Amino acid sequence: MTTTRPIRERLACSVLEAAQATRAMGRVMLSAAANGATHERIGPVGEVLLEDGHVRLAGGAHDASIDLAVVTGVVADRSGRMKDRVLPRIEFQSAAGETLFSMIALDGLEPFDAAVSGLATGGTLPEKERPAPSGDRPAEITETDPGAVPLHAARASGEAIGVVFSAPGLVQRWTGTVADIKPAMGFINIIQPDFHLHLKAEAVSRWARAEADGAARLEAFDAGGMPLGLTLSGPASVL
Repeated sequence: MTTTRPIRERLACSVLEAAQATRAMGRVMLSAAANGATHERIGPVGEVLLEDGHVRLAGGAHDASIDLAVVTGVVADRSGRMKDRVLPRIEFQSAAGETLFSMIALDGLEPFDAAVSGLATGGTLPEKERPAPSGDRPAEITETDPGAVPLHAARASGEAIGVVFSAPGLVQRWTGTVADIKPAMGFINIIQPDFHLHLKAEAVSRWARAEADGAARLEAFDAGGMPLGLTLSGPASVL
């Protein structure tokens, strides 16, 4: 599949308009990563609402809030590939041009281009350089890794938990039961149809726990005492 638009271009539209366009792309992955954690929601975008300076994504597969005071620009990038699949994306950026998170069109280029066809282009951008492999060997994952412990407890219990990720310009949520936890390539991985969590080994040094009315909330901190932006919530008997 080819496109008549640039591989990478700035879009001359609002953040709200770009988010609304993703509703026509089919299955979309909203992917946000920071501090060794990657939180992804997957599926068609339902509602896109403007609420008190935030764009809210809702529906069966999405629950996120975009802060319009932080996220000010959008870029369409068609360079993404997975084997023979084209995986174009909308990048949501800060005023400084930093990509804060992306919405990836999993159903390919044709629905992506159709969805953005009504959005004015702001000009062609140079393609991104692909980072060179670091060559670092991934850390070994153990069930006693602090990041893994409450996730394994949730999986064993069969109880639903909430997993919330806060990053600059975005708060994204998922609630459900953890079916399985798969360690691979130095990451603790939850891979489910509507949700992926990839948590780097040793990224979490400790969880700060708060408890009230039989419910617990755990907030992840790194070895330097800084919050990762990752919180878990669920029954106090589980977490």
